[in-house]
Amino acid sequence: MRTLVESLKRLYNADPPKVTIEKLDALLAEGKITQAEYEYITVS
Repeated sequence: MRTLVESLKRLYNADPPKVTIEKLDALLAEGKITQAEYEYITVS
C-alpha cells in the first residue's frame, strides 16, 4: 500500500483521530485516493 494511504490510516485510527472522514471523502472526490484505499483506511 502507498505511503500516503498508510499514513492516512494511522492518522484516522489515532485517538483522537487526526484525519476526519470528511477529509477522506474530499481526498476520494479529488482522486487522490481510490475507493479501495478509502475502504482500507476506514475499515479497522
